[in-house]
Amino acid sequence: MAVDTSAKGKIFPPHEYDVGKEKIREYAEAVGEDNPVYFEREAARAAGFRDVTAPPMFAVVYSRGALGLALFDPEVGINFEMLVHAGQEFAWGETVCAGDTITTTIEVKDIYEKGPMGFYVFESVSANQEDQEVVRGTWSNIVRGE
Repeated sequence: MAVDTSAKGKIFPPHEYDVGKEKIREYAEAVGEDNPVYFEREAARAAGFRDVTAPPMFAVVYSRGALGLALFDPEVGINFEMLVHAGQEFAWGETVCAGDTITTTIEVKDIYEKGPMGFYVFESVSANQEDQEVVRGTWSNIVRGE
């Protein structure tokens, strides 16, 4: 298996996501959260937040559009029939709240081959409308050899 590393370092156009109170509620319910700061403005404000706050892993929702640009880019060349999710890591910053506009950019941080497998590592940086970083994510994928 020969992995094409030419897309390493490529940065994709930013993707904007408007965070809505109902999307936060739907996500929180779907993942079994019960903290009132994810559902009630009064509880969120009493806890010191600007509005209903998003659970940390809501990052997957607002990062998805940017990550999709990188994953499906023909220059990156991922073979989805052989793809395995390897992991993700996050460094959290400012809390995301309803009403925020989150802008995410993605960079292909690394592409390399190890044995019969290709490794694809992406870094996302998401910031709110105040240009405060809300999360930096590392997304790793493996493409198994044939």
